[in-house]
Amino acid sequence: MKKNIIIVIALLSVMLFGGCGNNNNTQESDSAVNAVAEENAEETSETEPETFPEESAEDNSESNEEVKRNQESVALPDGIYTAEFTTDSSMFRVNETCDGKGTLTVENGEMTIHISLGSKKIINLYPGFAEDAAKEGAELLLPTEDTVTYSDGMTEEVYGFDVPVPYLEAEFDLALIGTKGKWYDHKVSVSNPVPLEHDEQVKDAVSLEDGTYSMEITFEGGSGKAEILSPVSVTVEDGKAMATVQWNSPNYDYMIVNGEKYLPVNTEGDSVFEIPVLTFDEPIGVIGDTVAMSKPHEIEYTLTFHSDTAVKE
Repeated sequence: MKKNIIIVIALLSVMLFGGCGNNNNTQESDSAVNAVAEENAEETSETEPETFPEESAEDNSESNEEVKRNQESVALPDGIYTAEFTTDSSMFRVNETCDGKGTLTVENGEMTIHISLGSKKIINLYPGFAEDAAKEGAELLLPTEDTVTYSDGMTEEVYGFDVPVPYLEAEFDLALIGTKGKWYDHKVSVSNPVPLEHDEQVKDAVSLEDGTYSMEITFEGGSGKAEILSPVSVTVEDGKAMATVQWNSPNYDYMIVNGEKYLPVNTEGDSVFEIPVLTFDEPIGVIGDTVAMSKPHEIEYTLTFHSDTAVKE
């Protein structure tokens, strides 16, 4: 009996110590699992964004849609404005003479900004993505030749573009291709439009004393078949300038400058208009309506009045 008691006590001791060992092992195992889980959680938080890409894209899409709705509810009146043009790259920006700005034209609610670049190394733009720009039949934006004047008086011919603006104060896609023939995606934005009022002439206009001048212009846009002849006659009075411009065609029935429509001042021969000179030595966006085709067409052009060529008549 005594022997049996000893055996039972021995068995109980083994069971008791064995149970503690298993409990300790379980605690150690649980601790190890918890440590691995915590480590994995830390790695996950460092490597994964707070939201999934799909959620971010959806949020961005909703944000852009909200911008569009806001733009539609607060549309700019037709007219010409100066506006800031911002890009996501220091290699793609407006010319240093333009102070980061372009000329924004609003016509029937449609917005287009003319920008002058730093050189002729960008040969085409495309409103959208690079992969679409590279497809056959894509409608590319063609360059204009702009003349810029630097602070030291030197002038240079650079490329400019008329860029459609879907909305203001938010980024939109604009692809570009350079002389090496490769398309690149970029984000750009247009913001802070300031009206270029009819009676707010640039300092160059004020610097010309009252009188009538003969002045050379640079004409760009259209198919190249029709153009405004150079030089033109510019009359300055009280700091305001009006130009008499003549087309090499009789088929233009009106022009639009700064949102205002101007009719021909003649009834025979090539079309002649009297239009305001909003600024000298910088591109001015104008619209000419031609009846030469099967139906009237409004075509965008760019005029640059060169004040350094002014000769008083």
